[in-house]
Amino acid sequence: MAEAHAAVAFSFNVTPEGVDVKYNHEAIKAVWFSGVHSWKLRFIRFKNRCVNILYPAPPMSLFLITALVMGLQLYMERDLSCGAVDYAASFFPECVHEQCELFAALVFGITVWVAYVLVWRYTLKLLFLNHTWMYSPHGRMSLPNKIWVVIVSLIKGRKPLLFSFQAALPKLPVPSLRSTQKRYLKSVRPLLSDIEYDRMSKLADDFFGGIGKKLQRYLILKSWWSTNYVTDWWEEYVYLRGRSPIMVNSNYYGLDVIFVHPTHIQAARAGNMVYAFLKFREQIEHETLEPLLVNKTVPLDSVQYERLFNTTRIPGVETDILEHINGVTHIAVLSKGRYYKVYTHDHGRLLQPRDLERVFQQIIDDPSEPLKGEERLAALTAGERVPWAKARKAYFATGVNRASLSTIEKAAFVLVLDDVDYNFSAEDQDALSDFAKAMLHGNCYNRWFDKSFTLVISANGRVGFNAEHSWADAPIMAQIWEEGFSHETIDMGYTEDGHCKGELSSRNIRPIRLQWDIPSECVDVIESSLRTAQAIANDVDLFIQVHNHFGKGIIKKCKISPDAFIQLALQLAYYRDAGKFCLTYEASMTRLFREGRTETVRSCTVESSAFAKAVCEGDKSDEELKKLLLKACEVHQTGYRDAMTGKGIDRHMFCLYVVSKYLGVESPFLSEVLSEPWRLSTSQTPHSQMNKINLAKYPDHVCTGGGFGPVSNDGYGVSYIIAGEDMIFFHISSKRSCAETDSKGFAKKIVAAMADLRKICGQ
Repeated sequence: MAEAHAAVAFSFNVTPEGVDVKYNHEAIKAVWFSGVHSWKLRFIRFKNRCVNILYPAPPMSLFLITALVMGLQLYMERDLSCGAVDYAASFFPECVHEQCELFAALVFGITVWVAYVLVWRYTLKLLFLNHTWMYSPHGRMSLPNKIWVVIVSLIKGRKPLLFSFQAALPKLPVPSLRSTQKRYLKSVRPLLSDIEYDRMSKLADDFFGGIGKKLQRYLILKSWWSTNYVTDWWEEYVYLRGRSPIMVNSNYYGLDVIFVHPTHIQAARAGNMVYAFLKFREQIEHETLEPLLVNKTVPLDSVQYERLFNTTRIPGVETDILEHINGVTHIAVLSKGRYYKVYTHDHGRLLQPRDLERVFQQIIDDPSEPLKGEERLAALTAGERVPWAKARKAYFATGVNRASLSTIEKAAFVLVLDDVDYNFSAEDQDALSDFAKAMLHGNCYNRWFDKSFTLVISANGRVGFNAEHSWADAPIMAQIWEEGFSHETIDMGYTEDGHCKGELSSRNIRPIRLQWDIPSECVDVIESSLRTAQAIANDVDLFIQVHNHFGKGIIKKCKISPDAFIQLALQLAYYRDAGKFCLTYEASMTRLFREGRTETVRSCTVESSAFAKAVCEGDKSDEELKKLLLKACEVHQTGYRDAMTGKGIDRHMFCLYVVSKYLGVESPFLSEVLSEPWRLSTSQTPHSQMNKINLAKYPDHVCTGGGFGPVSNDGYGVSYIIAGEDMIFFHISSKRSCAETDSKGFAKKIVAAMADLRKICGQ
């Protein structure tokens, strides 16, 4: 293996004869091309920034409009400036009058063009404020909305860059106090007795009619000043200020496709996946990645892509921070308890998959043993945040430890080459669940949980990931997963013997082994963090239910939204499991607004609880139950749309609570609302956002999705992915320490509830 000094560009010795300087020509070249790569990216960002500033006007419009205005002003004697050009030129001597008039006309032409750009941009922003199209029945859009679609399509242009729409997206509106009060009380009605509901209504009246008005004024002021009144506080107080371990509690995971195993060679799978991921990074850096459009018309906010790569969560005593570095040309690799730095570019160009495979095979074949404290080092990222922050300051602030830690934290991402196999199929659901646990927490020290994401390749070529949550939400990882897998299997592929395609280059890029000098005191901290993490991991009860009895195809025949259908099934399953209803969280996005992230859909409604009770009581016909089901699904869909269009209640109340803490105001209502446990926390993973995986053409390319740990000590976390027409995956988590929960048992109740809903619908 290459030694650490291979990364040093030059060294020198002082001798009696003078200073003896030794150069490492390869390292000098690496430094030079890294700098060239960085400057190229700066130029591309500058160019794209200029294009985005002009959007939606094309750059050529500057010259056309300016030339038109100057021509009309100077040569056709059309005074468009109402005398402003002549007035400006009159201040200069007669000898330069013509030149000054030309310059004044140029300035006026540019001013007209700037006004043109602003008018078009704000027109587009006003058009994006229209959300009535979301409430139209599926497949039936009103004439006004059809006209609206045509106008938006004409204005927004044909080839926007990734971040072109950012300035045109509207701000997230602050809901009114009364609308939030009304929606909140309606959401808790099925959870409270009459006495409890009357008490909560009084608390709500006192708050919304009293101190809430003052807090609302501060919140409106923040919404005027900031880009998004929720996002910065959400990131800081929900994620970065949390001092408990992020493993299981915050991080989430994603799994491989289930029916396709393109190669059993670990290094080859790593080569293709790493190459595909870095090509996706190039699309983000160059902004050639197409913005996601809802119904091919309305753009989603793209800001979350910026921190997908080169991002690490840095621990602090009171709060963590997110560190993002541009121009990174390496990844960090963890294999058998040893860390390596792998340069991903050579002479400014991305290494080809075959060359990456060779580098990774060198790491796998390396016979060296981990250094003292190295093997379990990542346990620091899995344990409590405060001990990790203190250890980082005490033991990783100087010397070789600082350099090696910096290499990991500044890497594009971390690649883990696991030394175990993962074998699973739709029939062996326990093995699939074991694979999910390996991605969620592993052995608590073979994932770098602080990194934006860790890509994991098993010894037999299976792939998964673990992602940190504060920098972005799951759809971003789902998109790169879709892009990476489709590029790997459809575009690149493998040779007949399982290796990456292509020829090896003549240059043998070698990995650099990271060096550590970890004292015994730090090893003790590592072991303490490991014990904390292992206790959390051992308490996770995770089970994946492969529901292949029916899927989206049958549900659509019922003329019901698949998401609403599944949410009603979850409500019925939970009611049968617990004998009561609970506060239910379903994640929805607010990316229709600038820098939007998520909002909560409260899936337990008066209508859904009435349906579940009616099914369990068994005294109604299927026709009556179907009416209750359709009504509950309609209410759920409306709630989901409200959440997407800025009419949610939970982020509003969260921000009111933050303002109250800044002002030192105590609110019994907010304290009670924010402390209510979400005993059923759910989320849907999108299967395809870019239509890169065509299941009609590639029916075996079914993604298994991903999941997360339980949110409540006595509840369930349920993530599901609708994989084509005939299959749904449910990722169900709970805590073993709770006697009232059982993930596998809950999965059976979900399957039964899905079958009951199908029967009620007559399918």
